[in-house]
Amino acid sequence: MDFRSAEAERHYEDVVAHASGLVVGMDFDGTLAPIVEDPAAATILPGTGDLLVDLAESVSALAVITGRPARQVLALGGLEEVGVAVGQHGRVLHVLGQYGNERWSSVDRRILSPQPPRGLSTFESRLPGLLRRYDAEGAYVEDKGLAVGIHTRRLDDPRGAFDRLLDPVRGLAEELGLQVEPGRLVIEVRAPGTDKGAAVRRLVEQVGAQAFCFVGDDLGDVAAFRAVRDLREQGAVAGLLVCAGSPEERALVDLADVVVDGPDGVQEFLRRLAADTGVRAG
Repeated sequence: MDFRSAEAERHYEDVVAHASGLVVGMDFDGTLAPIVEDPAAATILPGTGDLLVDLAESVSALAVITGRPARQVLALGGLEEVGVAVGQHGRVLHVLGQYGNERWSSVDRRILSPQPPRGLSTFESRLPGLLRRYDAEGAYVEDKGLAVGIHTRRLDDPRGAFDRLLDPVRGLAEELGLQVEPGRLVIEVRAPGTDKGAAVRRLVEQVGAQAFCFVGDDLGDVAAFRAVRDLREQGAVAGLLVCAGSPEERALVDLADVVVDGPDGVQEFLRRLAADTGVRAG
């Protein structure tokens, strides 16, 4: 667990001091779950669910904020069961799927979701031809309902395919009024107008958070990092930014207060935060 500066250590102490009003928000892939070739096979690291339940004893709320569909994350992470256990401490687990477009909580336990964005079905129908033109026919296309993910990880040259596809995918998406979100060897196409930063701001307002810690690993988490940083600079919340580092993606390192080593490092961070906030709460 690497504090980037003395100021970063002070930010950590500040969120610990505000434990009773602290919301801990986390990405899923690359943060709670290791990155794998098949997105459908990504599962939360063993023991992480128990750590989240332990942490719920002393913080205000927990949130998983992800680009994945909420239903998928609930299943892969066993998060419905985690939510039940969190509820026994009188706390709430929020799952905000598809960058906040979908909402679930352990209180009402139903997913609220809008209609798919206009233009998405046309994008999907034109995508196979685009993949053929740019020599990426083997890319895995994930239909998320409200978005489409184009994964290049399974190809012989994953980074080269990603780089070839990014601009043409962005051009087609923009033509159809859609937004592109690059990630770790995945290009997501979705409706414009929301991102993880907006999801963080809504959650802060919804629960009346006094502090917010966000843990992420990828480009899609940059908006959440900036939202927490801006709220912290405005004096609205105490804030802490934690990057689950990886060799593939360094975008969050310069923004982070704390850098840990992937999902294993996230476990260590959650264990320390649970211990430190538990001491203060007791």
